Amino acid sequence: MSRVIVVGGGPAGCMAAISAAQEGHSVSLYEKNEKLGKKLFITGKGRCNVTNAGELQELFRNVVSNEKFLYSAFYGFDNTRVCSFFEQAGCPLKTERGERVFPVSDHSSDIIRALQEQLKKNGVKVFLQTEVTELCFQSGEAEQNASQKKADNPISKTITGVMLKGGQRKEADAVIIATGGCSYQTTGSTGDGYRFAKQLGLAVTDRKPALVPFVLAEDYGSRMQGLALKNVGASLLLNGREIYQGFGEMLFTHFGVSGPLILSASSYYAKYAAKGDALLRLDLKPALSEEQMDKRILRDFEENQKKQFKNAVGGLFPSRLIPVMIEVSGIEPEKKIQDITREERRQFVHRMKNWDMHISGTRDFQEAIITQGGVSIKEINPSTMEAKHVKGLYFAGEVLDVDALTGGFNLQIAWSTGYLAGEMKGQK
Repeated sequence: MSRVIVVGGGPAGCMAAISAAQEGHSVSLYEKNEKLGKKLFITGKGRCNVTNAGELQELFRNVVSNEKFLYSAFYGFDNTRVCSFFEQAGCPLKTERGERVFPVSDHSSDIIRALQEQLKKNGVKVFLQTEVTELCFQSGEAEQNASQKKADNPISKTITGVMLKGGQRKEADAVIIATGGCSYQTTGSTGDGYRFAKQLGLAVTDRKPALVPFVLAEDYGSRMQGLALKNVGASLLLNGREIYQGFGEMLFTHFGVSGPLILSASSYYAKYAAKGDALLRLDLKPALSEEQMDKRILRDFEENQKKQFKNAVGGLFPSRLIPVMIEVSGIEPEKKIQDITREERRQFVHRMKNWDMHISGTRDFQEAIITQGGVSIKEINPSTMEAKHVKGLYFAGEVLDVDALTGGFNLQIAWSTGYLAGEMKGQK
């Protein structure tokens, strides 16, 4: 039996602690907040999108950064096992549109309660309002034999425990870091795990806010603040090349745009946008081709020959969008429909399906759902989640350089990597 310390009481940390305890280890979980799952409580607008019930390959397709690193984790503890875990823990689940899985109650507190009961059932000692300030280790050079010294990944350090705020030391044979990222810092995600990794000499990639609203260069947001659009298409272009395409809902805000469709696009923006100019291109009528749309507009125009353009497009858009689309069309608002040329009409149709907005940036970590970047996967054994050069040190969840789109995929990463880390394969 090994003494295992888990740092962080979010989804990855709780699952890691339960997994380690089920393997027969003596497990202590340290959480600096006054309760477990503080960020988990607010996910999915308080409903908690636990996972996604799609095929396993669908999970991989929705990972933005380093999906191959997650093979062992996803196959070892997939979405069906996550669902079984919570169902057996007394939290019934339901599947909604987009294969998103939620608790039947629509209360994230039920997911947290199920984790708490499993921690208790498996004998995990939970210490709340207890902050880990640094990791304790010893140099491993003296322990290496000649063959180890020649190996590509020699063990250079061995974990011996942690230091708590106040100076108390806690001995351990293994430590699992599940401290989350930088997003929603009020929930305690203040980047402690990155500091621990750097302390041990591990590489940490640049961190950026992801699943986060866009700030637009144009004033569309302020002019249409609060307007929600459903069933629209969106493409993200970088230097003219499409790097993301999606379909769904979006929302205009005082600074730009948000909503599920935009949040997903933002993860690709975070990954690539530093390399050039980014453009958000909206398709307001994705169900119709330009040719089909032109035929519809032509019918409308033929019925409204004497009307001014500004008074003839009311059936195409929500009322708050009409003035903006008239402006975008390039057609004079007072121009009579009968005077609009074929070329002007077709240009109007083209703009409806290719409405370009210039992205000037994103909101900050306080509004980001997740962090992109983190402890480099090059430092971690994907089969165990153990650091390659530090024996007994494991990482799980958002602290790692892995992230995914909305729809339950990021929580699946947390459950899977947490469970794999807790199996302590590197300790056997």
